[in-house]
Amino acid sequence: MAYDKKQATEEFGRWSESYDRSVLQWLLFGPSHRALIRRIGAVAEGRPISILDVGCGTGVFASRVRTALPESRVVGVDLVSGMLTQGAHRWRALSEAVHPVQGDSERLPFASGSFDFVTCANSFHHYPNQEGAAAEMHRVLKPGGRLLLIDGYRDAPWGWFIYDVCVTYREGNVHHASARRFREILDRAGFQAVAQSVHRGPAPFILNEAIAAEPTPLYPAPHFNLRVPSAIAREAEV
Repeated sequence: MAYDKKQATEEFGRWSESYDRSVLQWLLFGPSHRALIRRIGAVAEGRPISILDVGCGTGVFASRVRTALPESRVVGVDLVSGMLTQGAHRWRALSEAVHPVQGDSERLPFASGSFDFVTCANSFHHYPNQEGAAAEMHRVLKPGGRLLLIDGYRDAPWGWFIYDVCVTYREGNVHHASARRFREILDRAGFQAVAQSVHRGPAPFILNEAIAAEPTPLYPAPHFNLRVPSAIAREAEV
């Protein structure tokens, strides 16, 4: 059976009550959030920035990024109202700079060119239409804005066992994209440059970093520091 939004909504609705206490907060979410914050900080260099966090859940990442990067303004969007409700205490505490919105990754309720960064951590495998979601992420980014997308790394034997065997057995027919598939998705969505880094550990993950291109460029594309790799660009240990 194909995985769909109804299944995702029901699954995360059930999970919302124990989400913040899940072992994954330590095993996967914490390390992946730190990787995202390091990259955002390195690119932003202290400038005020706007971030859209797609699949924001209960707001754990939004809280962490505001603590680490107080110059940031964060909007979190999630399909599941139960997740947003469980994070109500965080949204209240950060209400001046962090704003939760219920919405669909395939139809993001924001104007084109609204954000400097779009982040998506550990939820992309739940999206039935991954190409549609990536296209929407590209649309809401400012030209030259950055997408930072993390998901489980399933291209090595250990990652394949965790994500393609264990996770699919527990969560249903979700899809962890390969590194090659991520590059295809982001290229089709219109991103101009893609770099990938693999973070090893008990729950390995891949960080895809991509730059939004002009929708209809009038001039040649500028040079970016990111290189489009033919394979995994670099590896980092966590």
